[in-house]
Amino acid sequence: MLRAVLGEITGVMTHVARYPAAIGRRWTIASDMKQKTLERPIVVLPGLADNTAVFTELKRALPRPVVSFGYSPLTGDLRTAAARLAAQIEELCAVTGVSTVDLVGHSLGGLIARYYVQRLDGHRRVQTTVTIATPHGGTMTAWLLCTVPLVRQLRPGSELFRELAEPAPECTTRFVVFSGTADALILPARNSRLEHPDLRVRNVVTDGAGHFTLAAHPDVIAAVRDLAVPKPTDPGNERVPKSA
Repeated sequence: MLRAVLGEITGVMTHVARYPAAIGRRWTIASDMKQKTLERPIVVLPGLADNTAVFTELKRALPRPVVSFGYSPLTGDLRTAAARLAAQIEELCAVTGVSTVDLVGHSLGGLIARYYVQRLDGHRRVQTTVTIATPHGGTMTAWLLCTVPLVRQLRPGSELFRELAEPAPECTTRFVVFSGTADALILPARNSRLEHPDLRVRNVVTDGAGHFTLAAHPDVIAAVRDLAVPKPTDPGNERVPKSA
């Protein structure tokens, strides 16, 4: 436990150091790549009041094009952010000529990605959605920032989660859900899992990883990188041990 706490503190300090340089910056498709046939892009979505700095290691490890989606923490409704994501993905597909993308969301970004896929027909555009440290069942810590509308929606049992619990029989997107055993922001810990009878979900628990260190965890990065290669099997759940 001490090792996990120290790792999370180190991860947060690294992230804080990188954060200022990423303020206002977005990763976009380079101009010389537009209107050409590309590999399926990966769209990354940071968490609340966060930026692309959280995906620094992941972007370095991915050979495929990576673009980012940003949203304001003052957005009053997660659905608004998801609708904006839908519009930007349509624009991305039109500019690049691709028909599908993959999504990788950290924390609240993962929930925005899920809402788009599950409730806004995003499954027509998205093959795989990866969520990292995302409160799929809400979190009790959302009661601490009750003045922020987006945070209020993260309370367990909120209207948002009741909507996400509704049937989604047509959703074909594959979900890969990463959670860490040392995540102190998602309480109870089981709420970081995605449980829905109509969704194709693989829940992966990473031992010793915290809310921020999970996004840079070598096992998580390796798993996301491997998503580019189709697998014949899709295990339902697994546990990733601590890295040596």
